[in-house]
Amino acid sequence: MTNNSLRGAAVLVALAAVAHLGFASEPAVPDALKPNTTLQMAWQSDGSPDAKKTALDRSGAKRFGKASFYANFFAGRKMADGRVMDPQTNNAASRTLPLGTTAKVTNLETGKSAVVTIQDRGPYVDGRIVDLSPATARQIGITERKGIAKVEVAPIAVPMPDGRIKLGAAALDMQLAINMPNTGKVGRSGW
Repeated sequence: MTNNSLRGAAVLVALAAVAHLGFASEPAVPDALKPNTTLQMAWQSDGSPDAKKTALDRSGAKRFGKASFYANFFAGRKMADGRVMDPQTNNAASRTLPLGTTAKVTNLETGKSAVVTIQDRGPYVDGRIVDLSPATARQIGITERKGIAKVEVAPIAVPMPDGRIKLGAAALDMQLAINMPNTGKVGRSGW
């Protein structure tokens, strides 16, 4: 078998393991089949001359910082993934999380959470780690009056360069939410 065939087989086995086991753990992949670390730290830029080149973080670890939200004039503009920015959806921007990452964003002041998909690059302000759509910002308690908040960003699923999906820090939270009995009540975190 060629290396490509082995990698393809490993991906299929890994996907089957995830489907069978749920989100509880990442499937074991032999070291020989894991992607090269240099590929995981590829440089990403949005193409603008002022954009800072930042190493992508595919670790799946939680991060803490400030969140802001998109200004109204970004509505209808193309995002880094080619889609149009819709202020009513759960899109978000990050300089370090790979495009396509799903993450749980928790406002540390209100305790409210939302699940977002990273579809754009930014924010380019020091200390800010995520820009949220206006609807998502409102959902977790960020208002126009108070335009930023301290947040925790915990990845749920992080796309890898070889097509695999790495489970992040919030994957277990998602599994617990799925397995909770339906009481008809929504908890404080919004799950």
